[in-house]
Amino acid sequence: MRFHRKIFLTVALTIVGISIVFITLTHFIVKSSIEAGIHEARKKEVAFLSSELSDYYLVHNQSWEEIDQIDLLQDVDRESPSLLVLDNDKREIFNQGDAPLKLITRLGVRNDIVINEKKVGQFIYYDPEVANSNKIMIGIPVSVVLALIGSGSLLIIIALFIAYQLSRWLASPLKVLLPSIERLGKGELGVQADVNMNDEYGKIANAFNRMSTELKQAEDVRRNLTADIAHELRTPLTIVGGKLDYLQQQGQPIQPETLLPIQDELIRLNRLVEDLRTLSLAEAGKLTLNKKATNLADLVQRIRLAIEPLADEKDISIQCEVHAGQTTLSVDPSRIKQVLFNLLTNAIRYTPSQGTVQIRLLNDSQHSLKIVVQDSGIGIAPEHIPHLFDRFYRADEARTRDGGGTGLGLAIAKQFVLSHQGTIEVESSLDQGTRFIIQLPY
Repeated sequence: MRFHRKIFLTVALTIVGISIVFITLTHFIVKSSIEAGIHEARKKEVAFLSSELSDYYLVHNQSWEEIDQIDLLQDVDRESPSLLVLDNDKREIFNQGDAPLKLITRLGVRNDIVINEKKVGQFIYYDPEVANSNKIMIGIPVSVVLALIGSGSLLIIIALFIAYQLSRWLASPLKVLLPSIERLGKGELGVQADVNMNDEYGKIANAFNRMSTELKQAEDVRRNLTADIAHELRTPLTIVGGKLDYLQQQGQPIQPETLLPIQDELIRLNRLVEDLRTLSLAEAGKLTLNKKATNLADLVQRIRLAIEPLADEKDISIQCEVHAGQTTLSVDPSRIKQVLFNLLTNAIRYTPSQGTVQIRLLNDSQHSLKIVVQDSGIGIAPEHIPHLFDRFYRADEARTRDGGGTGLGLAIAKQFVLSHQGTIEVESSLDQGTRFIIQLPY
């Protein structure tokens, strides 16, 4: 059953149910009110007859024998009264008056005869005035019910029409969204639902559109990753294969120095495979971290000394500043060293001669230590910044794979930082340098 039909049936049943309950309660209240008025109008007569019948029952040893010998209506000051007395089995034991039995039972005032909280019989009092009141009592509730049914039916029809339109209105955004969901289910990634609303349906549509976009981006990343891996592997394998074919065709003894280019390509190939394995483990949350208390100020100084020769070749100054009172954290020093080494080598690579590279340790808060790696290099274009941490991404298209690494360094650095429950961000402007900001929790 469709959604809008479910809504319509639910609302319709609710409206009909409420109408039936309202009509029933109205009939009951009107009828009870009229009955109470009639009983109140004959309260004196009913009380007198109840007392007389109770006294007779007790005086005659709890028996109704010979009750037809007495005149119970002689003291009732009403026009043409009648009285019918019944025992507990509804059998007639006394009938006085000229009114037909049918009129007495239908239009008379009923009252139980109770002695010591025990019912011993029932009597029905009747006179023409009571009969007229009871006729009114019968007519008014029926008239009220008929009026309510008529007006209620009209209101129900109007309400059902409104409920039907409301159900269609509520379901219409889903009808627009459903084809997009079906298209996405068939593999059409990136499909967008055209629902321009500011309510909950709009939020659902926006969430669906974001999910569809992210799925398409993830699929694009997967395809690009496959293509990049194939490309990265093809280059060293092609070189190795070409060298081996050449050596085989020569048919001469192979000199050790001839094998060096092949060995270099195998080393590069192994490094690529190891980087991919490390990145996959980190992204899956299965990377093993050998955490221990590490003074990051000392670690940064050791990295600076190790990388200084590379900076000296380009006449670049490496500055290290510590503005943090606490620099000892529980980290895996080899992983953090790899992160900082990667950032520093990139900074030196893209900083011109006589430039500067700064490493600063700051107390960002009581909960984390901030490490800033900043250079005075060429900067990064804004369109490249969102993709810097993607696998195999190179902001500089002119970089060769021989001189630029595998393209996994920043992706691995990000995953290492995330594995320490930290964050890494980048800020950059063209011709003004780049700044990487790492935050590690204490």
